[in-house]
Amino acid sequence: MTLLELIEAQAARLSEAGVSFGHGTTNAFDEAAWLVMWKLGVPLDALDDHAQDAVSGEDTEAVLALVQERITTRKPAAYLTREAWLQGVPFYVDERAIVPRSFIAELLADATIDAWLSDQTVRVLDLCTGNGSLAVLAAMAWPEVQVDAIDLSADALAVARINVDRHGLADRIRLLQGDGLSPAEGAYDLILCNPPYVNSASMQALPLEYQAEPALALAGGNDGMDFIRQMLDKAPDHLSEHGVLVLEIGNEREYFEAAFPALEVAWLDTSAGEDQVLLITRDALVAAR
Repeated sequence: MTLLELIEAQAARLSEAGVSFGHGTTNAFDEAAWLVMWKLGVPLDALDDHAQDAVSGEDTEAVLALVQERITTRKPAAYLTREAWLQGVPFYVDERAIVPRSFIAELLADATIDAWLSDQTVRVLDLCTGNGSLAVLAAMAWPEVQVDAIDLSADALAVARINVDRHGLADRIRLLQGDGLSPAEGAYDLILCNPPYVNSASMQALPLEYQAEPALALAGGNDGMDFIRQMLDKAPDHLSEHGVLVLEIGNEREYFEAAFPALEVAWLDTSAGEDQVLLITRDALVAAR
């Protein structure tokens, strides 16, 4: 059996089993390619070069076992491979932290946020950092800034520490443990936040793959806005005069606008559309108080 044939066969198994995607892939073929190539030690970007390579019986059996684990446990593939990629950058991840998939990463990579910053932007905060991926990407995007990364979960911060060290950024990223903005020190020029925002009804309907992640990183209360309410109330005190907040709310725009009808925001375009991520200036936050 060739590598491509093996991938296609595993994609069929995943489809038949009805697994859910969304943790780095969006379809059965891509998920199968990830699992198969990771297990065989083939670079994930080298399928074209190795598609017709023959796979031994022993390696095939190992792949079959891995895909069966994916089907049986319903764990996201990233928890099985212990690696996730965001904007081409590899990150370690395990069950202690949510699988990184923030659309804010796109805005860091394509410089969308840069227009709202200045040469005086020196302090950045990644709030609800999880495995630290946005903090790392921010430090990479702006080599002149210092980044604080906050999370309530000490377990998640242990994963973030692995990624900060892996990318050699321990001198520029500081990890802080605590609830919301409580550990924040001073004012930031930019706050990035991908908080728990899933409303209660949606939490009850989540596929098993999402239920495998820490609920703390997902559940946002009845309307998904519990954490966001508290954060927006305190955010002006932690933003510099011209500071901005970039906030991801997923599919909760209706709830967000109902909760904050007087708040002036700018919606930012991502690959998922213009209603997933928004930007708020400090002035707008103060005016809405």
